[in-house]
Amino acid sequence: MCRHLAYLGPPVPLRTVLSDPPHGLTEQAWRPRRQTHGTMNVDGFGVGWYAPDDPVPARHRGAGPVWADPTFAELGRSVRSGAFLAAVRSATAGMPPGVAAAAPFRGGRWLFSHNGALPGFPAGAAGLAASLPVERLLALDAPTDSCLLWALTLDRLERGAPPAEAVAEVVHEAAKVSGARLNLLLTDGRSIAASAAGASLSWRAGADHVVVASEPYDDDPTWQDATDGCVLAADLDHGVETTPL
Repeated sequence: MCRHLAYLGPPVPLRTVLSDPPHGLTEQAWRPRRQTHGTMNVDGFGVGWYAPDDPVPARHRGAGPVWADPTFAELGRSVRSGAFLAAVRSATAGMPPGVAAAAPFRGGRWLFSHNGALPGFPAGAAGLAASLPVERLLALDAPTDSCLLWALTLDRLERGAPPAEAVAEVVHEAAKVSGARLNLLLTDGRSIAASAAGASLSWRAGADHVVVASEPYDDDPTWQDATDGCVLAADLDHGVETTPL
């Protein structure tokens, strides 16, 4: 399992959301409060953010624990953005290590993360992989279940599916793998789509911002818990909508 978070709102230093809160993502790397599979998230990390007038997000990833990377701390202090997605990784047994296996994954204007697992990967996911063109499989960042789920999602996005629909379709297909846990998180810097399918998911929306996260980063009572088995769509104009999968 992993922990991930996406933010839309006024430009803020990354650390304002990721590190400064009492239970921020950097603390969730070593002391998550709602994680049910695994105890720490020290097998990689990443953050992707959007700059004004540039639809393609910048990205920084690492292979080890987030607190051991001085660049992450510098970025958190100096980079301001109104849209970003970050994750800390707890690698499933048998999955490869390395920066390439760490979220967020990127394709064009999209950033993506997966919190969960496809048990029996890769053999157990052969049917999913067979639905993709060979060239897309060869372009996977790493041979992991998360990268396969990202390829499936990107394939649907590039065929014109709206974000929440693309996420829901992939969850429906991947749920055929017995025991799959499929919390997906997707943003293009203007909207967020996510699924709650086998792990915790929370969100908070204010007049000028929305945050979707694996778990609340503080004890503010405005956090809402998503019902397991739903897909979430959020943006600054319409707020947050959840739909049963």
